[in-house]
Amino acid sequence: MELRLTEIFHSLQGESRTVGRPTVFVRLTGCPQRCVWCDTEYAFSGGEKWSLAAILEEVAALGAQYVTVTGGEPLAQPSCLPLLKTLCDEGYQVSLETGGAMDIAGVDERVSVVMDLKAPGSGEQHNNRLSNIALLKAHHQVKFVLADRKDYDWARFMLDQYQLHQRVSDVLFSPVQGTLAPGDLANWIVEDRLPVRFQLQLHKLLWNDARGR
Repeated sequence: MELRLTEIFHSLQGESRTVGRPTVFVRLTGCPQRCVWCDTEYAFSGGEKWSLAAILEEVAALGAQYVTVTGGEPLAQPSCLPLLKTLCDEGYQVSLETGGAMDIAGVDERVSVVMDLKAPGSGEQHNNRLSNIALLKAHHQVKFVLADRKDYDWARFMLDQYQLHQRVSDVLFSPVQGTLAPGDLANWIVEDRLPVRFQLQLHKLLWNDARGR
């Protein structure tokens, strides 16, 4: 079994509920979505083929207990599912960052799914696989990346419509860097008393979104 990878690296988790924890990132190549604010376009194509054994060896060598499988869109590669299972079998705490357009039904139950719901400003709202919402579990997370007030109002509606804060451990609201002022988003959340977690992408603050960090 092989997977096409863009990179494997060790850094601090930049977002989600494990923000700040040393983490090994396994970035798979390829993505069917084209969000207008995407910051990992370099993972859309290229990459190199890795065997499952080689991935496990590199993850072990990097030495972190937390592993995040990301992309691109990792679920676009069918072999992502056995990779996730094997990482869990090896005793790692595993999270999956997925864009919300692919079916999450086959993801190992031990994995913490961090699933985007794409707001209108992303240009990918039409590809949200809303049937995934019924598959979300208590240890999963839902992420909204927001570009403006329209995106925020849409996310607030989705939060209420699907009672997302009661389905998952954390609902994450993030501003698009350079587009929506973080203070504006924070003020809206406080004013509306939303049951969500505001977050900024730590890796961008520390390393200006440098690749491999």
